[in-house]
Amino acid sequence: MRNGVAATGSTPVGGDLGRPSVPKGCPVPITEAFTDAADTVAHLAECVLEGRKAPVATATERLLETHDGLAIINDIFVPILDVVGQKYDEGAFFLPQLMASAEAVKAGFDLIRDRARAVGASAAEATPVGGDLGRPSGSSAVTPRKGCASPAPTEGDAHVPAESDRAIIVATVQGDIHDIGKNIVKMLLENYGFTVIDLGRDVAPEAIVAAARDTGARLIGLSALMTTTVGAMERTIALVHEQLPGVAVMVGGAVITQEFAEQIGADFYAKDAAASTRVASTFFDD
Repeated sequence: MRNGVAATGSTPVGGDLGRPSVPKGCPVPITEAFTDAADTVAHLAECVLEGRKAPVATATERLLETHDGLAIINDIFVPILDVVGQKYDEGAFFLPQLMASAEAVKAGFDLIRDRARAVGASAAEATPVGGDLGRPSGSSAVTPRKGCASPAPTEGDAHVPAESDRAIIVATVQGDIHDIGKNIVKMLLENYGFTVIDLGRDVAPEAIVAAARDTGARLIGLSALMTTTVGAMERTIALVHEQLPGVAVMVGGAVITQEFAEQIGADFYAKDAAASTRVASTFFDD
């Protein structure tokens, strides 16, 4: 879910590729939607890197006065979290800094979540879940396994709640302690009317399979931000396919690409949180 962050060693951000320029001192690109608030974006991004929760919340609140919450998430929070993850992978950040940055983003994310819930409650009454979204660019189905197209709950699963017909399990894979990206996905899915079962972060493959079996959820969303944990994602997918052949797996995260999703056997790939809602809508509406 790198959302336009340039690869290390490639053409500098703001070069001749049409990317937005980066103001001096700003660790992420300023997209066109935020050119009128470049200083606030730069301040917010720096505060995330420094793990300062209060200033992040204040800057987010200021941006919410004139900008869409989802745009703040996709254009600012996701790219800066990619920077944090990269610094951690390179050894420039250690676990305490990683956690502090995640908590700082959470402070801003909570404000956006509360605003979205208030707006989403009224919007849900007028707009059918999934709407006329279709399948967007940035989300795609990997060649599906037979029987994975949206199976009905197994007969005899009396313990499965009625709402599980549109239930989705989300989890950050074993060994990965990041959960902000997962939380963003959870918020958007809930706003679209899905029942989201959040297993948290650093979740073992066996626990994910057990939760899917117990709840009757037919779609699982897995997130990974660190390259060291993609193996756990692959093991989880293999176990799900082995033990729950009617359950589909959607994957995403800073280190996940369409090609890699295919390699590890995922059923769907979502490059960002917005794409995950469209994947879910397509899956359940097919």
